Amino acid sequence: MTRTLIVTEQGPEIVETRDEFAGEGDTLIHVSHSSINYKDAMALSGNRGVLRHLPTVPGIDAVGTLDDGTLVTVNGRGIGERRHGGYTPQLRIDSTHVVRVPERFSAADAAAIGTAGYTAALSVAGFERALYEDTAEGPVLVTGATGGVGSIAVQLLAARGHEVWALTGRVDKHGDWLRELGASEVLDRAEFADAGKPLQKARLGGVVDTVGSTILANALAQLRWGGVATACGMAAGNDLPASVLPFILRGVQLVGINSVDTPNVLRDAAWQLLDESLDLATIRTETIGLDDVAEMGRRVLAGEHSGRTVVEL
Repeated sequence: MTRTLIVTEQGPEIVETRDEFAGEGDTLIHVSHSSINYKDAMALSGNRGVLRHLPTVPGIDAVGTLDDGTLVTVNGRGIGERRHGGYTPQLRIDSTHVVRVPERFSAADAAAIGTAGYTAALSVAGFERALYEDTAEGPVLVTGATGGVGSIAVQLLAARGHEVWALTGRVDKHGDWLRELGASEVLDRAEFADAGKPLQKARLGGVVDTVGSTILANALAQLRWGGVATACGMAAGNDLPASVLPFILRGVQLVGINSVDTPNVLRDAAWQLLDESLDLATIRTETIGLDDVAEMGRRVLAGEHSGRTVVEL
């Protein structure tokens, strides 16, 4: 039999696949790989802010082939949240929601990239698009730098010529790896964890933020004139205890990154950026099967895992 991981009121369980798990759409994807993102870990815990109804098949990434053998991926689009997701061997979805995987990436590569890498690329592209020319010089701070989004953002930014500072709660454990990814400095998260002044020493040219809350507020307060911050996550909280002062006195910008409902033109640009700039060898990847997904989700929520996790169906 083929197997599917589904979350019910009792928690995650593996069951025999049923036709209804594929969902609805004009395109059938034969799913071979998915991944575990922070949002998937929340879904596996039964978080109803992620799962809109139960039972639901999690997995906000799905990688597989069409009937003609074309390798494609779906990232976001509500799968694993508003409808069944990628932890099942077949997925039906509208063709407009499907992205062709660049030729140099395998199915496992595309899953390792997943929503995390795609979101990192959206963030880097959004940062570069919003920059005023010849204004915000200085390092780009990446928060949550050991996570899936953050680690890939560090590598992409460095590959594209930006100086990168990486923020982590475990400098001793992850510092060497982050420097290998391209960070010139590795900073302790504690420097940004407590509420600070609304305007601080202007030392950052940009920010790629994955955590939100006070950390993002402090980073905004340290942007130089014309600096750009992107925001794509809220692992530290969905609040933003900041002031308008950086915006009106230093002309900084805050760019929101929505990986779920991004239009195709931006999705294609993000995958092109990944094709151009991503060094696959730098992605710290672990591959697991469906039987190990629930435990890995627990580890992700507990902050016990770094890098990317590929789920092989």
